[in-house]
Order: sequence, then structure tokens, then C-alpha cells
Amino acid sequence: MRATRRWQLVALMWVLAALPALCQVSFNEREVKAQVSSLDKADVWAFDFRFKDPRIIKVNVPGYGTRIFWYMWYQVINRTGEPRRFVPNFELVTHDFPSVQHDEVLPSVVDAIRRIEDPTGYQDIKNSVSIGKQPIPLSKGADQSFPRAVTGVAVWDASPADPKKRDNGGKDLADCTRFSVFVRGLSNGFVLVDPIAAGQPPVTRYKTLQLNFRRHGDRFSQDSRDISFQSPAEWIYRAATRKTNADKN
Repeated sequence: MRATRRWQLVALMWVLAALPALCQVSFNEREVKAQVSSLDKADVWAFDFRFKDPRIIKVNVPGYGTRIFWYMWYQVINRTGEPRRFVPNFELVTHDFPSVQHDEVLPSVVDAIRRIEDPTGYQDIKNSVSIGKQPIPLSKGADQSFPRAVTGVAVWDASPADPKKRDNGGKDLADCTRFSVFVRGLSNGFVLVDPIAAGQPPVTRYKTLQLNFRRHGDRFSQDSRDISFQSPAEWIYRAATRKTNADKN
């Protein structure tokens, strides 16, 4: 009887010790490792990126009422050799019609997402501003199965009533069936290429992670299961459509 209790205690201690690591892993997470590109310079580094497929949420935003948002939960993992900052830029580009949606920092929406994705507060989910305030800690050592990941969320306003989303022949995200999310800030890589027209300055292209998705169902569906990742993820060099603080430094 004592031996049985002893083994039960040992098992409980093992579970408690492993709990923080287990909390970082979910069945629908995907991880994209940093990859070398032929355009990389010698000193180019890149974070690893873990993400879930974008999801849909309704939130009552003070001053605006109930609105629909798409969001993407993600984690940044630093295996570059030293602590570095992540100043993110998330762009959602639709392929059914021309549209570029930028990630928005909306505290009430992020709070609602936290209640779904991290009810215990263990992950300390950050928005696109707060995640850049401190360097991403270095994951090091022989065993990196459970790295020191920093968790964030990107948010896009998908409400049909928003006039900014209805300037493409009356289309908005609810009509979208194919889209890509471009994640910039995961690397310091950039290249200068020839300008589009004579007399203009060279174009800067930044090393960017491209994630492709499909959305099934009609415009009235608000089921997150309609959105699915389309492999593979790609590291590309892409021109920026909006400057960030990192570009100015």
C-alpha cells in the first residue's frame, strides 16, 4: 500500500513538473523553422514561428458595438544565439479580390481572445506592440523540445459594416475563400532591388514568412473550422506596404 502511494506521489510530481511545457503545446499548432535563403547575407538571422490557423470571434468593442474579428495565435522562438526584439507586422492579403488588411491593436479584443486561448494567463498573450517591448529570450541547450516561446496574437477587423473593408466591389473578409498572412519582423534580412520606374529609389524587400490559407463556407458562416492552412509555409523577400519602427532604426 505504501509502495503504491509512493508511486502515485512520484507520478503527480512528474505531471506538475511537466505542466508548464505541456501548456505550450496544442494539437493544432504548427511550427515553421528558420530557413536559409539564397538572398540572405552572412549575418542574417530569423526566429522560429509557431501558429494556429486563424479563428473568428465576436467582441463587443466599447464605442463600436459588437464586431467580428479574425485572429491568429502565435509564438516566437529565438534560436538565433542571442536575445533579439520582435517588432511584428502582420498583413492579411486576400486572393479572391484585391485587399490588404493590417493587424490592429485592440485591447478589448485581445482580452476576449485571452479568455478563450489562455484562461489561466500562463501564456501571457501579447499584442503587436507589447510583444516588442522586451527581447525574445534565447532558447538554448541540448534539449530544446520546450523552448522559451513568447506568445502573441494578430487581429484583423472582419466586420461587414466597416466601410474600409467594402472598397473592392462590395467585398470584405466574409467573401474571402483564399488568403495569405505575411509575417514581417521575424528576421533582419533585407535586399535592395531595382526601382519599378526610372528615377525612383531602389525598392527594399524584407525577409518575410508567408502562410497560405483557405476558407470554406459562405459569407454568413462564422465557424473557425472553415479556415485551414495550405502547406507549405514559405520564407520570401517581399516589399513592405507599411513601415514599422524597426524599419526606421
